[in-house]
Amino acid sequence: MRVAIETQPGGAAPNEDWVAGTPALAVVLDGLSTVGLDTGCRHGVPWYVAQLGSQLVAALADPGASLTAGLADALERVAALHPECDLANPGTPSATVAILRQREGAFDHLVLADSPIVLEGGEGFTVLTDLRVEEVLPDLRAEVEQYETHTAEHREALRRFVAAQRQTRNTPAGYWVAGASPEAAAHALTGSTPAEDVRAAVVLSDGASRLVTEYGMATWAEVFTMLRTGGPQELIATVRKVEATDPTGRRWPRYKSGDDAAVAFCQR
Repeated sequence: MRVAIETQPGGAAPNEDWVAGTPALAVVLDGLSTVGLDTGCRHGVPWYVAQLGSQLVAALADPGASLTAGLADALERVAALHPECDLANPGTPSATVAILRQREGAFDHLVLADSPIVLEGGEGFTVLTDLRVEEVLPDLRAEVEQYETHTAEHREALRRFVAAQRQTRNTPAGYWVAGASPEAAAHALTGSTPAEDVRAAVVLSDGASRLVTEYGMATWAEVFTMLRTGGPQELIATVRKVEATDPTGRRWPRYKSGDDAAVAFCQR
């Protein structure tokens, strides 16, 4: 398959998304924001997603390795790169994971948390995602969303929300992300789709998918048309144009005015 990739930060802060593509593989990682809270790690989220992404691509270079086993191996290897850090800290750097791999006769997928994969087929579009995070702490999420971004009230509500989220992260009562433990890989959602049922696919962080899922300013059909004409760059540029019409999050309440965005567009 042919894979076109792009990632851009949502603002002045370093980009915490990561994307890669090979003729058989597309990977998108979305690092979880720390909102200034302690992580127990001196390296930071951009370092973490770069290391995890690189280890994932290496682990999955073996076509016989399952996506789950590849993710578990990558998590274990990244943890071994910084044993001096407090990897038991509930805020240790972590990320969502979305992987699409082509093999003989099928496309395999893995999603862990809310970075989606969208498949275009003859009967329409299939969205593959893991929305367990949205079931956690709805009251605190609603508190964040009642304030405009860039206000002191919004920042404080967001800190409270993330601090509480961390206590449920990678626990049976909460939701799962790629962190310090390979155990998270066993909780990813996986599956396969016959190759003849897939015309094209896109792997995205939620900073890009929100054009459809949160803003409702495009359909998936329009997104795939956009990707074919202008590539991932045009999709991210369109997201930024939409966000610029609502910089304080009054129309579309959100955690930040613009989120980091990553896209891998896959064509057969």
